[in-house]
Amino acid sequence: MERRHFINFDIAGFTYWNGTLVFQELAIGTELQLKREKDNKFDPYAVAIYYKDYKLGFIPRDKNQEISKLCEQGYANIFEVRINRISKDERPENQIGVIVYIKQRNDIQ
Repeated sequence: MERRHFINFDIAGFTYWNGTLVFQELAIGTELQLKREKDNKFDPYAVAIYYKDYKLGFIPRDKNQEISKLCEQGYANIFEVRINRISKDERPENQIGVIVYIKQRNDIQ
């Protein structure tokens, strides 16, 4: 599968969601899912990040607009989202780094 780097960031709001419930399961390379939250009252471009059924937090507000628009229009499957850094000793908002790739057209299902 061909893919290209799109963006990377730390998960925003990690403190407030379910990350602590699955922290021991998370590893570099773990695949995550994006879910657009159109009804989020704090951010009109909110995109949540999930591991299985556990909400870990969000794409940071200053990095979510383009991904949000694409997800809203049904193109969430063009992204591959993986953990690229785990820093257990950092404060929660800086513990999990994420990288988002764009998949090559023939790899999209």
